[in-house]
Amino acid sequence: MKRVETKVVDVGGVKIGGDNPVVVQSMTNTPTEEVETTLNQVESLIDRGCELVRVAVPDSEAGEALAEIVDRSPVPIIADIHYSPDLAFMAMEAGVDKLRLNPGNITDPGAIEEIAEEAASRSIPIRVGVNSGSLDKDIVEKYGRSPKAMVISAEKEIELLENRGFDRIVVSLKSSDVKKTIEANEIFSRRYDYPLHLGVTEAGGGRSGVIKSAIGIGTLLNEGIGDTIRVSLTGDPEEEVGAAYDILKALEIRNRGVDFVSCPTCGRTEIDVQALGRKLEQRLADLEASIRISLMGCSVNGIGEAGSSDLGLVGTARGGVLYVDGEQKGLVSASDIEAVVSRMEEEIRNYNEKGE
Repeated sequence: MKRVETKVVDVGGVKIGGDNPVVVQSMTNTPTEEVETTLNQVESLIDRGCELVRVAVPDSEAGEALAEIVDRSPVPIIADIHYSPDLAFMAMEAGVDKLRLNPGNITDPGAIEEIAEEAASRSIPIRVGVNSGSLDKDIVEKYGRSPKAMVISAEKEIELLENRGFDRIVVSLKSSDVKKTIEANEIFSRRYDYPLHLGVTEAGGGRSGVIKSAIGIGTLLNEGIGDTIRVSLTGDPEEEVGAAYDILKALEIRNRGVDFVSCPTCGRTEIDVQALGRKLEQRLADLEASIRISLMGCSVNGIGEAGSSDLGLVGTARGGVLYVDGEQKGLVSASDIEAVVSRMEEEIRNYNEKGE
């Protein structure tokens, strides 16, 4: 697919926009003032492939912790700022790599322009982060919480930033409503060439959250819209990163880690595909190389899928037939799930090492 052409914004060495890869980011859910706990979660996110990490800065205590977090973090740190311009200045003084400002709750034009001047002097980009749930009341009264209202909110903030000659801008237009999210980003993309950060906000947890995010983010990416993404899920932020790469892999935009192909299971299934897949996903979460693995419950489609994968397992009455690069590697006892998982993990890691 052809990407919509956007400006390039450098965030601590990670380039967003232009023809650069779609960047995956997430946000810590730890109290930011608990430095060690926050940095441990940053490391966990990095292990899953996260390239930018945002931290909440709700008060001065969190702001005071930023300098050490920024200094010790291997990836760029973004400060999430709401309500208080003072916290934005505190974050910039701490050396953060980017600010996220919410135009719905920092509305004083003079304060926004002062932030822009300081950010420009420090070469710190700003994300204009619009959420339909926190729009300025004047906009809501006139336009409701519509896609048009979201775009107008972004435009007002952009104008204030541009008035100070500031153009290191990234924009996000998020709603918990998938269709509103899509429409707002489509409208904005036709008018501006600032890079877009995609996400469906408050998507929820588990299956529902992933599906909403996949539809909203995936639809826009498939239209060529979007330069960086966050899958906003209730719960462990590591799951956000995994889901982000799954969306990118499904659209053949970026490949990282294991691409699992597994059958839906039916009455022909002769191995426990679900248990195998769940255990392998857990064990291989750290794998960075792109590897395609097929887990098939019978031979009807199994042989063909295994033959077109790097590694595959096909269920038969005798057990599981293991394939590597399309050729049979041997038979494993399907009754001992743990033994099958261990054998497959060994083969996958050996395969990965040969490819490096």
